[in-house]
Amino acid sequence: MSLVLGLDSSTQSLSAVILDTEAGIVLADHSVNFGDDLPHYNQSHGYDDSGSRGEVSSNPLMWLEALDLLLVQMSGEEIDFSKIEAVSGSGQQHGSVYLKSCFGEKLAGLSAKKDLKDQLAGCLARDRSPIWMDSSTTSECAEIAEAVGGNEIVCAKSGSFATERFTGPQIRKFAKESPAGYAETGVIHLVSSFFASIFAGRNVPIDYGDGAGMNLMNLAAKDWDADLVNATADGLAEKLPPCAPSNSSSGRISNYFVRRYGFSPTCETIIWSGDNPCSLIGMGASTPGKVVISLGTSDTLFAAMPEPKTDPNGFGHVFGNPAGGYMSLICFKNGSLAREAIKEQYGLGWEAFETKALSETPAGNRGLMMLPFYEPEITPAIDTGGPVFSANHEYSSGEAVRAVLESQFLNMRAHSNWLGVSPNRIYITGGASENDGIAQVIANVFGVAVDRLDVPGSATIGAGMRAAHGIGENLADLESKFSQPQEGRRLEPEPAACDVYNLALPKFKAFLAEQSAS
Repeated sequence: MSLVLGLDSSTQSLSAVILDTEAGIVLADHSVNFGDDLPHYNQSHGYDDSGSRGEVSSNPLMWLEALDLLLVQMSGEEIDFSKIEAVSGSGQQHGSVYLKSCFGEKLAGLSAKKDLKDQLAGCLARDRSPIWMDSSTTSECAEIAEAVGGNEIVCAKSGSFATERFTGPQIRKFAKESPAGYAETGVIHLVSSFFASIFAGRNVPIDYGDGAGMNLMNLAAKDWDADLVNATADGLAEKLPPCAPSNSSSGRISNYFVRRYGFSPTCETIIWSGDNPCSLIGMGASTPGKVVISLGTSDTLFAAMPEPKTDPNGFGHVFGNPAGGYMSLICFKNGSLAREAIKEQYGLGWEAFETKALSETPAGNRGLMMLPFYEPEITPAIDTGGPVFSANHEYSSGEAVRAVLESQFLNMRAHSNWLGVSPNRIYITGGASENDGIAQVIANVFGVAVDRLDVPGSATIGAGMRAAHGIGENLADLESKFSQPQEGRRLEPEPAACDVYNLALPKFKAFLAEQSAS
């Protein structure tokens, strides 16, 4: 029996799984919900969005208290941590933690008799951590882009245009608005490297996967880019941990966890990565050829890439792949939001939604299209102020359902062509993936077989797999055990419908361009 621990610090919770990598089973699965289990922080969804101008942040002390609480709860169920051979984790991307120079010294001297929160509170140079939902750095993004010669250069270097939720612009804003706090900051960690440092008992590097989501790392060099760092804030180079491969060991686990929770002193810690890179691993898509579409509040498409090819339009992002090479991520803000709006507008249940999408309307919807953007969209960047239809037409419920689905996935296909990746399989996940109608439209639009992934908590599972990989286990073997699609649920593309969508794609692009310009 070979046991590893994987953790995931997400927006709303801290979760953990223990994997038996020899047997290929999940032995334990636990979670602490920030709002429900730590209500005294008054962050019911894991964050505070009461700030002005789109500021959204979390309390890093809440994360520390959640870690102790999670391990206490797991200990209470007689889990034997002494059998864990390696630990790694996943952190919500783009969140940043600002710490004084004493942080490393405090980590090295942690007492098992005191909570993490009480011992590390004095190390915070800033009492809040801006997270991925923050949209308050528009001016900072523009300043960084201008300083290096434009967003095209930012993208060519870092894999993304200067992006509001990314860490570099957040650092610049903090340095501008709180110069004293910035001066007091000795090290800036991401959520992932912050937790990894706590487990290792020392400051550890930022991995390539998460580091690429900062607008600071040069993708080709896999190191901090001097031009981007200098454009972001004075003295920043001295405050950033080094970059390192995602399977890097950060040494044996801190004595704090040995003495307080009974971990073995030989337990290895592997540096953490971001939630999206860990999900790529957890979903078994670490090699090129597999594309994952996650259907949630926002829809995302991500895939492994052999080279750091970037989106010339700046909508997509490129991160490091924890398995080596690179990965893409494209986010479509209006995902289930638009599907549910149509469902509710026409008074449909999900079963009727599926029936109408498949049975009552033909593929191509007789040319009827819509822009299913009920909120400002980011791929492409457009603010319609509400759903836009192709004409003043009374859509039947079936036509509206077909229009929203086809438009969403034609939009997805149109804005993922820059990847240059021809998928041989599409994996879908998320709540809407269970709907056969939605899955069939995806298969037909992309012309590729669709499998549903049976991987609950893919970021946490991926973190556990990364822990095992970091101590020498074969990643392909781990994927064969933990990242399998649901049996008997594959949907093959329908050739006639594929032909229809191949002809519809350029028409949709023209329609989208026309609506975007109006």
